[in-house]
Amino acid sequence: MVELPIAPWTLPWQDVIQDLRVSPVRGLDTVEVKKRYKKFGSNRLQEVKKKSAWIILINQLKSLIILLLGVTTIVSFAFGEWVEGMAIGVVIVINTTIGFFTELKAVRSMEALRKLGSVTTKVIRNSQLREIPADELVPGDIVVFEGGDVVPADLRILEASRLQADESALTGESTPVSKGVEHLEEGTPLAERINMLFKGTSVTRGSAKGVTVSTGMETELGKISSLVESAREEVTPLEKRLNKLGNKLIWVTLAVAPAIATAGIITGEDILLMIKISIALAVATIPEGLPIVATLALARGMWRMAKRDALINRLSSVETLGATSIICTDKTGTLTENKMTVTRIVLDSGEIKISGEGLNTEGEFRKNGKSLDPLREKPLQELLHAGVFCNNASLEPEEKDAGKKAVGDPMEVALLVAGIKAGIDHNKLLAKMPEVREEAFDSEVKMMATFHADNNQYLVAVKGAAEALLKVCSHRMTEEGKKEMRSEDRKWWLERGNHMARDGLRVLAIAEKTVTASDSNPYGQLTFLGIVGFLDPPRSDVAPALALCRDAGIKVVMVTGDQPVTARNIALAVGLIHEGETEVIHGKDLKKPEELSKEDLQHILRVSVFARVDPKQKLDLTALYQKNGFVVAMTGDGVNDAPALKKADIGIAMGQRGTQVAREAADMILKDDNFSTIVAAIEQGRVIFNNIRKFALYLLSCNISEIMVIVLYSFIDMPMPILPLQILFLNLVTDVFPALALGVGEGDPHSMKYPPRNIKEPILTWYHLLAIGVYGMVITASVFGAYELALKWEGIDKRQAVSIPFITLAFAQLWHVFNMRDSNSSFFRNEITRNPFIWGALVLCTGLLMIAIYVPGLAAILKIVNPGAHGLILALVMSIIPWVTGQIVKIFRNTFL
Repeated sequence: MVELPIAPWTLPWQDVIQDLRVSPVRGLDTVEVKKRYKKFGSNRLQEVKKKSAWIILINQLKSLIILLLGVTTIVSFAFGEWVEGMAIGVVIVINTTIGFFTELKAVRSMEALRKLGSVTTKVIRNSQLREIPADELVPGDIVVFEGGDVVPADLRILEASRLQADESALTGESTPVSKGVEHLEEGTPLAERINMLFKGTSVTRGSAKGVTVSTGMETELGKISSLVESAREEVTPLEKRLNKLGNKLIWVTLAVAPAIATAGIITGEDILLMIKISIALAVATIPEGLPIVATLALARGMWRMAKRDALINRLSSVETLGATSIICTDKTGTLTENKMTVTRIVLDSGEIKISGEGLNTEGEFRKNGKSLDPLREKPLQELLHAGVFCNNASLEPEEKDAGKKAVGDPMEVALLVAGIKAGIDHNKLLAKMPEVREEAFDSEVKMMATFHADNNQYLVAVKGAAEALLKVCSHRMTEEGKKEMRSEDRKWWLERGNHMARDGLRVLAIAEKTVTASDSNPYGQLTFLGIVGFLDPPRSDVAPALALCRDAGIKVVMVTGDQPVTARNIALAVGLIHEGETEVIHGKDLKKPEELSKEDLQHILRVSVFARVDPKQKLDLTALYQKNGFVVAMTGDGVNDAPALKKADIGIAMGQRGTQVAREAADMILKDDNFSTIVAAIEQGRVIFNNIRKFALYLLSCNISEIMVIVLYSFIDMPMPILPLQILFLNLVTDVFPALALGVGEGDPHSMKYPPRNIKEPILTWYHLLAIGVYGMVITASVFGAYELALKWEGIDKRQAVSIPFITLAFAQLWHVFNMRDSNSSFFRNEITRNPFIWGALVLCTGLLMIAIYVPGLAAILKIVNPGAHGLILALVMSIIPWVTGQIVKIFRNTFL
């Protein structure tokens, strides 16, 4: 059985793969992978311990509400009120049960959400390049890397091209470390093991192939796990503010409850009754459910986002999402399909068009309207060969059907497909002329090269940006053979590239040369072969999403590395700009922030398309927008985009084409790389915030109404209309279930019709606090009116009249949930009436109230007397008054304000 190498950095890489019994070309087979997984286990560090159900249950018992109820129980038993004491004990059980299951659901939802954003890595298994979850990696796996990948395990490097790694998380080294393949001395310190890549670090530049030498807790990161920051339960700013609000209300309670007790005793009320009412009011005042429902609302909203292919990395970003005021988006794959197809090739002799779309390997090559055999056209054949050679993508048959599965950059995949259309097979070509060296793509030189053995020579295949590649070409390929590249030829080729870009195509140039040594400079004395045009059609759902952003007051800006003409055409096609808006700011024209004049700043803030922008300029743009009051959502996919993603208020990484470094730096990951998914996530962020606001508004206005009723009757010479157990019953029935329903609703469908809220705006503004007070007074007035009418109604005796306030208050709080609709929403069709959970809560609560009123045992415990038909009708009519009042106010505001 295979064993882990003890010091793999001291051995030549050939010895390491021999010890691990693996071929760097074929990789491990499926049977061997299963054996090693069984022996070495999952490639994970110690997992964060799940919050157990027992801990959640104990947390419920630690709450202030349970403490107050416990005191009430003891007081009841001390005064000989055994039935009431036991009833409060039942309330404790019910309150604990509701809190337990609500929090359990929220916690488990969050834990499940964290598992959705798993890291993947590319490995060679069964001679094929595959993408697998990183935790399935086993010792001996051959892993392929490129710039931007996060290293998933400890690896011995087998091949490296301009490879650099950021090891600051492991060694503290702040600058990227250059890597190689040569073996080292045994005593080499960890930070100097340049032939190794370590779990938790990231590849910042170049490309490499390595063999996995240790996984999970056996990695260097696992061995020093005391340095690994364990995941803590995240508390969002939203939840912190809710907790702060709850703490303030506790102090209000401590002031109000004794005052009520004192006032009641002075007016002649029973001392025990007033003590219990004070405690019951304290329970009513403390909205302990706020943080739990906030977590539940966040979890449910995040699940909705996940179903729309938006994965949230940080809970705190959900609140920020709803306040986003500008989206800085890339073009490729976000505004476009990212399904590249080679549709045109420009050679010295003219233009060739190619049919077939996407991964369809059937297509025809046509020149001047006539079909041609690409392998009979030498310049075309050489260009296709070079495009297939200079390529890290993989195109393999699907297991279940005849289709193709692509792994790698979409442009490289498109070059492989074009090769297959011409009868050129990637694997057969490499078998004939194997790759001996790769010069990885560098964003600074904008080129990539590969060296291939050809007898005693090496073919160098190069691809890159046309303007960069033309500068290092000394010759051009024609039908008659090589010819010198003149300055007018360069201008002609650049114009041909610009012409293709104006047609909305992405442009890539290809060149080659033959050298005698594999260590030759790849970028010099090249022969220019031609330009390839890739069609990447705009996404059909982008235009409606952009219109939604305009309605929502969100500015959208395209920030791309592509050519200005291509960027402008796509912006026009999706409706980001209109025909009259011709201005595109080129990256070379963007000044440094400190050099900007006031006019320059206004110009930048006005323009919607930026082209040929580098990652540093992305970072500067982000800071510029933030300085001018915008809440910025920025998309990115490359390793160099990570600083801008971290700087942005909402960093958005691409899930399909984004590097793992970008994903880890981001607040949100788009699984489908789709712009409309960003807009849907922003909408859901608004919905979540509004749901929590409505929940808090509803719960506090109900609680305030209870306090006002007790305060009112404490200062007048009338029997107390609501008893302690009745208050506790209301808190369990009319507060909890409708409030939970508000927290998990789908929200207002017109939430994207309003401008973004201020990020500093509190959950409850002064307007909302005023509304809480007014709603509380209206509910109190309806309860007082019902009590007064009941005492004077000849058909209702005094015993029945005492129960009317409780019934009125209960139903008034239930109907009050409909006052939570937005002022400008429809009276009949709105976010409240369309919420099925609201109707379920109303049916459940009404049933429980009817049981409390008419079931003798429970009615006796709650001291409720059957109100009779007249009493019930009176209570129901009076309970509607707060709802009617709320609706009249909303109609008035919507009509006149």
